[in-house]
Amino acid sequence: MAGRITIINTSLIFVMIASLTGIVYSAYQYQNIYNINNTLQSGQVLNNVAYPLYAKYSAAYFQGSKDDYKHAVQSYGQALEIQAKSSKPDTVLQAIIQYNIATNLFLFGLSRDLNDDGSLKEESKYSFMQAKAAFEQSLKLNPENRRAKFNLSLLNSVTPINMKSAPKDQSGVELSNIPVGLP
Repeated sequence: MAGRITIINTSLIFVMIASLTGIVYSAYQYQNIYNINNTLQSGQVLNNVAYPLYAKYSAAYFQGSKDDYKHAVQSYGQALEIQAKSSKPDTVLQAIIQYNIATNLFLFGLSRDLNDDGSLKEESKYSFMQAKAAFEQSLKLNPENRRAKFNLSLLNSVTPINMKSAPKDQSGVELSNIPVGLP
């Protein structure tokens, strides 16, 4: 009888140790999440290497809020790559990131000055075309995104009809009969 009580007590001690370990680990996770949420809510950049997607996302959001749209788009692109390479790609999160890319491109295009004749500069046209593609990609991933629908219609109302961008220089274009890249 004493041996059986010892076995039961020993097994209960192991269960208690396992439970306490679980409680301590859960408290650690809760504190970590609480700190991350406070950092994000205060508008600061998250510098936690354990969460690279959220670190990039918060950096991009911070850059966009400081009107640094070009770098914000780059950071959102990096966050999109991280999310796409993850073990569980989330299309809703990808749609949100695409929406943020499009919004920053749209704002970047709006922040550019106009030409002397009142027409859009090429930088603005290019930004608007990229924003349109990103809004469409966001809607492809999440067709229920009402903000993306609204911003796409707003973008379409701002851009001139039949807007075409000037052709960009191609890397293989010959200049005065000398192919580019040859000595």
